[in-house]
Amino acid sequence: MQIQLNGEAHTLAPELTVAQLVESLGLAGRRIAVEVNEEIVPRSEHADTRLAEGDRVEVVHAIGGG
Repeated sequence: MQIQLNGEAHTLAPELTVAQLVESLGLAGRRIAVEVNEEIVPRSEHADTRLAEGDRVEVVHAIGGG
């Protein structure tokens, strides 16, 4: 299936969850925020949120500084 990931076309296996996408990107356990179709997906819902053809996904890394 095709999605837009951070503004670029990306091909994924069908029925992938947000949690599986995050893991495949090597970001599991990191401080990130995920938005699907302009709505934030809480971390507690990553495993239950399935991606669909044409979804627009944004993954943002939290960067600390001081």
